[in-house]
Amino acid sequence: MDQRTELSEFLRSRRARLQPEDVGLAPHGGRRRVPGLRREELAQLAGVSVAYYIRLEQGRGQNVSAAVLDSISDVLRLTRAERSHLSHLVRPVSRHQRPAPRPQRIRPAVQDLIDAMDGVPAYVVGRRLDILGWNRLARALLGDFAAMRPEERNMGWQLFRAPAARELYADWEEKASHVVAQLRRDVGRFPGDPGLRALIDGLSAESADFRRIWAAHDVQDKGYGRKRLTHPVVGPLSLAYETLALPADPDQQLVTYHAEPGSASARALRRLAERAAEQPAGRPAEQPAARASSMP
Repeated sequence: MDQRTELSEFLRSRRARLQPEDVGLAPHGGRRRVPGLRREELAQLAGVSVAYYIRLEQGRGQNVSAAVLDSISDVLRLTRAERSHLSHLVRPVSRHQRPAPRPQRIRPAVQDLIDAMDGVPAYVVGRRLDILGWNRLARALLGDFAAMRPEERNMGWQLFRAPAARELYADWEEKASHVVAQLRRDVGRFPGDPGLRALIDGLSAESADFRRIWAAHDVQDKGYGRKRLTHPVVGPLSLAYETLALPADPDQQLVTYHAEPGSASARALRRLAERAAEQPAGRPAEQPAARASSMP
């Protein structure tokens, strides 16, 4: 994935979603050749020359100042995740500055922590949304990670290549869009990652849905919210999820699900936990490939 192309397409996609009236400009009469703001309109609002902005959009703005980036971000109404993504694309870490990627592993203490979270499905994701560790209830709720091949233990792979995921997530389109937006974020954070490129190339080749959502150039951090699931054993569930950063492992995040106390979902989750307690744990320690991703 060429960073210049990524930068150019990202900026064009953000311009396309705004109309002149959205940013206080009088709408022009006649038909516009392209949707959204024109380059000259954006340059005017950001306080830079049209030539300067064109160089930036073409990937030739290596010396752009933080103030100019902030101004362009303000005009485009970028979210915090989008601002960070733009900064990564404009100032990518050079190949010589980049540390060699390390194999992804979940620390034993973190695995012990999520194993101790009775009644709470929990798992850990790393770069490119590889699933690095899970507890017994996450395995029962989201899929038998222990039985999967290493390349299948990835949220992108699961959403677009595992038929069961379309049945599990009641709002599959929303979930898929979030996953793709997080992968797009990783393109800026980890330029040149061969594992990420292989994943995106594979999903693009296999899934028309992935290609369609990827073309939107949306960027998103994993945060918190609510998911509706249709589980094959306990039926419908409405669960809140939280994403917790692991400061000692900055490329990893802990994701948990929980139900509102006393709700039908809480009762269903409890039944699933009772059922899961009767099954082998399937810890990553028992599956060497889950301790270390098959890709660096």
